Amino acid sequence: MITREDIEKLKGVVQEIYLADEIPWVIGYSGGKDSTAVLQLVWLAIADLPAEKRKKTIHIITNDTLVESPVVANWVKKSHASIADAAKRNGLPFEPHILNPEVKNTFWVSLIGKGYPYPRPNFRWCTERLKIRASNTFVQTILSAYGEVILVLGTRKAESITRMRNMTEREKYAVREYVTQKANIQNELAFTPLQNWLDEDVWQFLLQYKNPWGYSNEDLLTMYRGATADNECPMVMSTDTPSCGKSRMGCWVCTLVEKDKSMAAMIQNDEEKAWMTPLLKFRDDFGDRETDRERRDFRRLTGKLSLLNDRLIHGPYKKEVREGWLRELLKIEKFIQEEGPEDFRNYRIITDAELYEIRRIWLEEKYEFEDTLPQIYFEVTGKELDIKDKPIIFGNKEYDLLKKLCDGKYKDEELLFSMIAGLLEMERREFSNKHRTGFLGKLEEIIEQCYYKDEADETDFVRNFGIRKNELMKSLLDFDEHEFDMEEGDIDDN
Repeated sequence: MITREDIEKLKGVVQEIYLADEIPWVIGYSGGKDSTAVLQLVWLAIADLPAEKRKKTIHIITNDTLVESPVVANWVKKSHASIADAAKRNGLPFEPHILNPEVKNTFWVSLIGKGYPYPRPNFRWCTERLKIRASNTFVQTILSAYGEVILVLGTRKAESITRMRNMTEREKYAVREYVTQKANIQNELAFTPLQNWLDEDVWQFLLQYKNPWGYSNEDLLTMYRGATADNECPMVMSTDTPSCGKSRMGCWVCTLVEKDKSMAAMIQNDEEKAWMTPLLKFRDDFGDRETDRERRDFRRLTGKLSLLNDRLIHGPYKKEVREGWLRELLKIEKFIQEEGPEDFRNYRIITDAELYEIRRIWLEEKYEFEDTLPQIYFEVTGKELDIKDKPIIFGNKEYDLLKKLCDGKYKDEELLFSMIAGLLEMERREFSNKHRTGFLGKLEEIIEQCYYKDEADETDFVRNFGIRKNELMKSLLDFDEHEFDMEEGDIDDN
């Protein structure tokens, strides 16, 4: 059990490391118990220093993936405001930052825009795009300016066996107690003052020491009690961080676990959180593994063909699936704004920036010039989406006419429409370019992706290609090189 003497000793360690050099600090803060505890410990230690010694900036960073649990995201946003206000009021060197992924990398742009299959253990694209890149970009900015950085993290060995193993391994790179050099990363240190604490130590500290920036640790405990006993979602800085899907502090869209037990528990334990039920249902719908294959195009996004168990590995989600999800998402957003708590009257599940990027991808990368996104937005919200770009040349009428022509005259050619739409769109883009370098190659790429009649035709091609390749390799292995040895005198010396 942690004692006040232990706390005072740790505060002394924090002060000693803080005053030892000019290396800036970056604290990873998710709003959960561990990150709150480490921030509170550092805050109390720095506040005890004389004002003239509190010169080194301490950056507080929080990853907002834009798909965090709404309740937690709201909690963290308000907490950041309290931190900024209290730091300024008390002359403390804390600067909070909320980090978002780039628009091109957000969850909805990836899932609904590009059609990426929902994240799964063997295709965990979300962690890198939504969290690690934003954190690393911020840290690299600090490194570029100062040459070194110390990451202050609330990670603890008691969180899991994997965490204990990883932290114990990193102790090989220790530069002093609680501080380790990050493996394979120069000039980046990790300071983990809570590394030996147990869960009960964290809660004892939070409840015995008043939150110094004016936020309620008792309310934090209440929020935890409303869900399961899973750990919080840690500050993710690398891919070896385990999935936070089981955590109540994780993304509500997480499909790395079978069920989001934490959100379900929050809804079950608190009638006032029933407004989140549509989110839970939507997550279960798009994360349905049984129906996922049939929702996806049999052609992969890269155009690469490959078989698994004698079946094609399917690629991105089909047009009608992506459009259906967008429509449902907007409906849920409207429901929460109208029926949810007062704090969520302006809640956005999907931002305008994401909508614009999804529309761009559908038009420019997928050649879906029907341009359905503004229409879907208007039908659901009753509002016009503010489109700032130039009007498109082809639209609904041209799209419907081409589709009707292809489906009517060439019923067996399933990909013919996609090919012609792609060729037309590519020609439209390149029409005004004086130097059309690589244009023929782009046309050839579109034709290659739509070369097949249907999935059966493509499967046969890949299967037969493999057979021919194996036969060729076998013939080469059987090849008798001595049959081609040149006889002496076959070469003319002249």
